[in-house]
Amino acid sequence: MHSQTNRTRTSESLLDLDTLKQAAECLKTVAHPHRLRVIQMLLRGRYTVGELAAACEIPSHMASEHLRLMQRSGLLKSERDGRKTYYEVAEPHLADLMACIEGRFG
Repeated sequence: MHSQTNRTRTSESLLDLDTLKQAAECLKTVAHPHRLRVIQMLLRGRYTVGELAAACEIPSHMASEHLRLMQRSGLLKSERDGRKTYYEVAEPHLADLMACIEGRFG
């Protein structure tokens, strides 16, 4: 009887599986060293594709692909300023995620 009460109490505080599926998809999107570097940088300011590519030591076209993927997922946004496009964080929870990563691995 006691274990049934614990199981019920535990399941009430758990996220539903559809929500966890969305979370897993989001984590898959950021689970790449170049994307994590981009997020880390964008949490500190706005950057262009070229600046992000240089920091990741990858060609601009690869950086653009990473940025597009994260933008499609709603994690980033872009803003044109004259001839340049700047990227910014659109999902404020990325700061908490990066703080966790930096705390564990930094």
